[in-house]
Amino acid sequence: MYHFPQSKVLQSLPTQFFATLVSKVERVKAEGHDVINLGQGNPDQPTPPHIVRKLQEAALNPENHKYSPFRGYPYLKEAIAAFYSREYGVHVDPETEVAVLFGGKTGLVEIPQCLLNPGDTVLLPDPGYPDYWSGVALARAKMEMLPLFAENGFLPDYNAVSEQTAEKAKCMFLNYPNNPTGAVATKTFFDDTVAFAKKHKICVVHDFAYGAIGFDGKKPVSFLQSEGAKDIGIEIYTLSKTYNMAGWRVAFAIGNPSVIESINLIQDHMYVSLFGAIQEAAAAALLESQDCVEALVRRYESRRNALIGGLHSIGWDVDAPKGSFFAWLKVPNGYTSESFADLLLTRAHVAVAPGIGFGEHGEGFVRAGLLTSNQQLKEAADRIKALNLFAGTHF
Repeated sequence: MYHFPQSKVLQSLPTQFFATLVSKVERVKAEGHDVINLGQGNPDQPTPPHIVRKLQEAALNPENHKYSPFRGYPYLKEAIAAFYSREYGVHVDPETEVAVLFGGKTGLVEIPQCLLNPGDTVLLPDPGYPDYWSGVALARAKMEMLPLFAENGFLPDYNAVSEQTAEKAKCMFLNYPNNPTGAVATKTFFDDTVAFAKKHKICVVHDFAYGAIGFDGKKPVSFLQSEGAKDIGIEIYTLSKTYNMAGWRVAFAIGNPSVIESINLIQDHMYVSLFGAIQEAAAAALLESQDCVEALVRRYESRRNALIGGLHSIGWDVDAPKGSFFAWLKVPNGYTSESFADLLLTRAHVAVAPGIGFGEHGEGFVRAGLLTSNQQLKEAADRIKALNLFAGTHF
């Protein structure tokens, strides 16, 4: 049988690091071990019942069995605009400043193909969400990394970006609350971002996937709340985390009209639009009671406290995340992020994600998800305690 070679573009795609992690976990489970898997980012709770009911009702409507409008139904874009006005005081035109997406990941991978030509420069956070790299590779653009350090609250330092790099950059990705670090941004930081981007004519893409998940009574800030943000960027919001709708694949981009038009244009050629019943359910999620969101945030905060409290009790000096559903844990001296993750998996049967999978500056950390019960999180801490890694000074 003839073998058809892959295109050079496909061959240029980054290795899916986390596919390797999944394989390791499956091997340990196949050996008969009970693995507490904190390595993934898949919400574990069901979609709230009122959203499911809306889908069920809408699925019976024959109008939803037809092709949807290419750029989404107006009622969904109006719901998105109403949601942003209510939650953040940000006002947008539903027709020109909103694009419906097939999940947040799709939008993040599309953006470089919309805005960049081969050889163009894009600024990316390091550590950061690996799928940013995929879109850059498909656009055949060039990555310049923005290191995120604990001492700066895992925010990039724009003063450390050389003038030459800043002038070449056409696009910049940010993500707060942050995956993988759990850090949050301030409005002051976003104000500085707007100033930096305007000075160098850089399009800002803020990945607001964890926008609903802030702890200790503090609501995460939207990038678009900063004056002038719509002039130079967009924000991408997904319903996956806020409403436990990861499998539904519905999200949106909001902001600068020229960027929104580019997203709509590429999607005109790639898709028709989301199933109408999903669009109706998404509108209901955004417009109806947000009690389910408040309950979800309380759940994640309780889980955060259970995990971090358990790790502190065994002598592991780690910081509690301020947002997202991830904890970013410094590994003991003498280990790499991957060797430590392997140790926890093979000896404690606790799976975490090695920080190196998120970029060079992720080395020295592992990421743990808050996506299982308090009891399981406490059990994970107990299993790690049995390794006797933290009896002395290891940091």
